[in-house]
Amino acid sequence: MKRQKSIMGMPVIIEVCDKKVTNEDLNEVFAYFHYIDKTFSTYKNDSEVSRYNNQETLQLSRIMKKILRLSEETKTVTHGYFDIQVGEKIDPSGIVKGYAISQGAKILRKKGLKNFYVEIAGDIQTNGMNQKGKKWSVGIQNPFNRKEIIKVVYLAEKGIATSGNYQRGEHIYDPIGKKKANEIASVTVIADDIYDADRFATATFAMGIKGIRFLQGLKNIEGYLVTKDKQAIFTDGFEKYTVY
Repeated sequence: MKRQKSIMGMPVIIEVCDKKVTNEDLNEVFAYFHYIDKTFSTYKNDSEVSRYNNQETLQLSRIMKKILRLSEETKTVTHGYFDIQVGEKIDPSGIVKGYAISQGAKILRKKGLKNFYVEIAGDIQTNGMNQKGKKWSVGIQNPFNRKEIIKVVYLAEKGIATSGNYQRGEHIYDPIGKKKANEIASVTVIADDIYDADRFATATFAMGIKGIRFLQGLKNIEGYLVTKDKQAIFTDGFEKYTVY
């Protein structure tokens, strides 16, 4: 069963290969994504994050407190390169998407489903095998030509996230250099959990070229970075995912 919706202004795709899956199973995950959007959308004036940024007096929800805590933890781990504070406001988008996908996958696992993938705008959590009983194949886009796939990876029980300016313009901020991050073209990160892949992809993009050394130092994390002069740099263990 495969379904797609537009949530958070992005395409959301869920595919489950287990025969016992029901529409209600997928509906629960989509409902959760709507809840996340309603809470964290910086485009909705009535979202909790918008009200927080407008300095309204409000009791923070449990999920908001958790995202704020996780963001601080990530800021520490990335030596300050991941920072949701932008001026006087916060934008937790660089951590919320991966967190939401991770939680969506957890909902499916709790229902006893084993073979699926959950995707929001190209960031994916895989679980088990695809319809053909094989690993999920995921293409990495060429940041200079989005119609071209420059690398295919094969994943099971892994999350994958890509950060770059080629889709949404220069939207990632380098909090250390205090400027828009644009030193590299894109970076793709593979981790056990999409939550880690997403947050570290954002931070690595802000780091620029030296971000590949940061990824190299992380346990069970692999990365593939494309420079602005169209060169590929990747961590030592990345190529194991390119073997079918």
